[in-house]
Amino acid sequence: MAAASDAAAPSSPAQDPGFDAQAGFAPAPVQRDLSGLLSLSDIVEDVNPSIVSIAVEAVARGLFFDFTDEASGSGIVLRSDGYVLTNFHVIKDATKILVGLPDGRAYDATVVGRDLLTDLAVLKIDAEDLTVANFGDSDRLRAGDWVMAMGHALDLKGGPSVTLGIVSARGRTVDTVQGSLYDMIQTDAAINDGNSGGPLVNLDGRVIGVNTAMLRQAQGIGFAVSSEVAQRIAESLIDRGRVVRPLIGLTGRDMTQAMADEMGMDLPNGIVTTHMSGTGPAFKAGVRVGDVITHIDGESTPDMATFLTILWTYDVGDEVEVQYLNSDGEKTASVKLVERPSQ
Repeated sequence: MAAASDAAAPSSPAQDPGFDAQAGFAPAPVQRDLSGLLSLSDIVEDVNPSIVSIAVEAVARGLFFDFTDEASGSGIVLRSDGYVLTNFHVIKDATKILVGLPDGRAYDATVVGRDLLTDLAVLKIDAEDLTVANFGDSDRLRAGDWVMAMGHALDLKGGPSVTLGIVSARGRTVDTVQGSLYDMIQTDAAINDGNSGGPLVNLDGRVIGVNTAMLRQAQGIGFAVSSEVAQRIAESLIDRGRVVRPLIGLTGRDMTQAMADEMGMDLPNGIVTTHMSGTGPAFKAGVRVGDVITHIDGESTPDMATFLTILWTYDVGDEVEVQYLNSDGEKTASVKLVERPSQ
């Protein structure tokens, strides 16, 4: 597996009255099956007003001259006063961003904040009384739950497209051209170009994910950032313009049985450190390249996704106990987390 840098979502910020009141972030019961549903059209009609189209212009540099490149994506209305959530890769390098509302109005947008590590961004348009999306609890999702992927697929005229599928898996790690994405929802609901930034919706009409990636080499596989992560990132971007993350100062990869055999360890799980900052917290605490991290504060870290998920629960300034193995046996280091530099 490709090497992955330590990344973390911010710890849960103080409750934002605007988000609670306007975005409906309170968890809702998830309808598990299609029994009793003659059509999903009512759910679609409820969600559509909170989905926007995003048109982007960017300057592309050619061999002899520069030219304007155009792209498109989707977004989710977070607040009635013009805050919109989308993917970072949709608006990356944009010189002009135009947000189209379902009623036909269009507004120039500014970037409030962006986060490369979760591929999310928040935009602001000068509009009022927008229809806000209702967010659900992605932590309650199970493989096999029904979901719908919505968004402006292929930038087709006539409004958002809808595809139906199931949650295929949770907690996936996906390698993209932007970097590795962690703790993703995998779905077989079709996600196409233009869907990026649109909602993944449960059968209660609640947004439980943000459509983010598709694998062109595979069929029926798409990925979404969970609503639990997306809400925290969005709040931080709106409140601070950036995401504050703890930095442990190492890069790692998942331990494999082959690697364990080569290292002479009876340990198929863990994080093998592959790169470290010589001035980072982990290095100062004694961890070195080649060491295998097995636990943080007593919690097992069998893979990088779990390692980062645990790390995300801590704040800058917290001190954590890191258990690791090397040729000298099992060791423990006390690591004080620092703030990760802004991207």
